[in-house]
Amino acid sequence: MAIITNLSQLDQNGVYSYADYLSWKFDQALEVIKGKIFPMSAPSRTHQKISWKLTLVFGEFMKGHHCDAYAAPFDVRLYDRAKSIRADEDIYTVVQPDLCIVCDLDKLDERGCLGAPDLMVEILSPGNAKREMKIKRELYAESGVQEYWVVDPARETLTRCNLDNESGYDRPLIFVSDELVTSAVFPDLVLDLKELFAGIKD
Repeated sequence: MAIITNLSQLDQNGVYSYADYLSWKFDQALEVIKGKIFPMSAPSRTHQKISWKLTLVFGEFMKGHHCDAYAAPFDVRLYDRAKSIRADEDIYTVVQPDLCIVCDLDKLDERGCLGAPDLMVEILSPGNAKREMKIKRELYAESGVQEYWVVDPARETLTRCNLDNESGYDRPLIFVSDELVTSAVFPDLVLDLKELFAGIKD
């Protein structure tokens, strides 16, 4: 089998597993969602500024909890919960959320997280809204992610989705720039959106 050293060598219509992902020898960041390739562009300055502010908030919150928080790049491998096999070749989704919190530390290994984190955060950038708002929302619900935040710097909003195990995510709650966001999964995790979005467009 030929060694894959460039994204252009991959069939955009092909189906790939996590085992394939591990074998690729190029630096292009990408995610694999249900076997399909989704290249990732370099994050903008605004994106990184938001990510840094969130990392500081999460870091402070973590001091009182037996959970771990991670920022991208950090691989999260998601699998069909109906399957018992979790070998690399049986996993067809690996994503890199902007931030995540994992409380079941048995899910962590040196390659990242195997299974659903408790909270995942994605920050919108131009061109990725469909992926984060539709594709990933459905994926994270199917995979058992209890809470999903989507941060939109352009509109200065945060959308919070919480899992109802019977029907996927409940109706999303949208918080605007002057509101406090409280996590449903972690009630003492509070985010001040006014502070989060302050100065991001300077």
